[in-house]
Amino acid sequence: MNYRTLSPAELDALQEISNIGVGNAVTSLAQLINQRVEMSVPRACFLPFEEVIALVGGYEELVGCVSLRVLGDAPGMVLFIFSEESTYRLVDMLMGLPPGSTAALDQMAESAVKEVGNVLTGSFISAIGMMTGLKMITTVPLFAFDMLGAVLTSLMVAAGRVEDQVLVIETGMFNHNDAQIKGHFFLLTEPGAIDRLMAALGLGAGQA
Repeated sequence: MNYRTLSPAELDALQEISNIGVGNAVTSLAQLINQRVEMSVPRACFLPFEEVIALVGGYEELVGCVSLRVLGDAPGMVLFIFSEESTYRLVDMLMGLPPGSTAALDQMAESAVKEVGNVLTGSFISAIGMMTGLKMITTVPLFAFDMLGAVLTSLMVAAGRVEDQVLVIETGMFNHNDAQIKGHFFLLTEPGAIDRLMAALGLGAGQA
């Protein structure tokens, strides 16, 4: 499905899924760290894979990435990607440290990021499943901290065939110290999964 041909109704549905999914994810994060967390309104769209790379910052951009396979009625892979700076800020928030304390990742920090990524993506996928009635199961999360090109190459090899278009959900999160954590949700689906998702919402490709 090409993102340029999505109908207004389909775009509205994607935005609604994004709002609810990210809202649930942030609520789960706030409960996990026992702090108030706010989010900016997410932006949802379909983009070609190359534009996704440019959106994050390019192949050589250092990123933290939590990835989970999605099994069931709409199989694929969910990625939650943070910039290097946002990854460090996330660790500070999870560890209860003042902003700017973290400048490198150790095993404990990586474990914390993996856990929060698991909570965020799990809550997001659960929200989609509840809205659509589709069975969607997530696997154990993996964490990588590397250049974006290396991360995505290894993930694409592991995922096998996916659609050329990627569902992108961009949002920002803020904790009580006003430290901004900017993240991107990417949903890479196997062929036909997005059409099944739209059909479950009562929409079809190209329907107005």
